Amino acid sequence: MNNARVLFVCLGNICRSPMAEAVFRSLVEKRRLTDVIEIDSAGTGDWHIGKPPHEGTRKQLDLHGISYAGMKARQFTAQDKTFDYIVCMDTKNEADVRRIIGDASHSAKIFKFMDMLPQAAEDDVPDPYYTGNFDYVYELVTEGCERLLDRIVNDLK
Repeated sequence: MNNARVLFVCLGNICRSPMAEAVFRSLVEKRRLTDVIEIDSAGTGDWHIGKPPHEGTRKQLDLHGISYAGMKARQFTAQDKTFDYIVCMDTKNEADVRRIIGDASHSAKIFKFMDMLPQAAEDDVPDPYYTGNFDYVYELVTEGCERLLDRIVNDLK
């Protein structure tokens, strides 16, 4: 099996993308694929660099026994184009990622997280920093991460 590098991207890298990183990491560990899949997250903005995940994200992860140990916000850069999968939490994040990477050739598959959940009413993962609805975001992230992992495992065959 080949290896895959996955990067989740949101605006500040304290709510949605670190939640997805932690949930996805937990799923990868359960399937014993940690030696095959590398996981990270980043934000398109620089406001929270070096800060841990938001309290609401930490509460959800604690509630479900998912570790976020050592996670700190960082900003997305053009060098991140080396990831195989760049999973953006909303339409604006995807546009920003494509702008930052530019037209240079890159092999990353860039797409919106909600592409994993085509049946959902949402086009974007709602930002709980503004909505306060961390429970709902956790539900979306969990289902989407399960489907993403299945997709990646299938791609690596």
